[in-house]
Amino acid sequence: MSPSIPRTSERLAGTPAVRRGGHWWLVAPTGSLLATDAAFTSELDLLAVDLAAANQAVAEVLAPHAAQYRARR
Repeated sequence: MSPSIPRTSERLAGTPAVRRGGHWWLVAPTGSLLATDAAFTSELDLLAVDLAAANQAVAEVLAPHAAQYRARR
């Protein structure tokens, strides 16, 4: 499966950026702000795709180790 931009309401790697309903929001305890700058939201999209790819790569590396661990238990 290829990495993609998060579709659900999901915080981006501990940042205040959250994707909701196809739009990026900056969320803080005091409120939320819709991100409307095209250059900024494009960078958030790229970061989200890169993070998804990195998470997938780590999962693929760890999968054999997890299977071995489960087999030993």
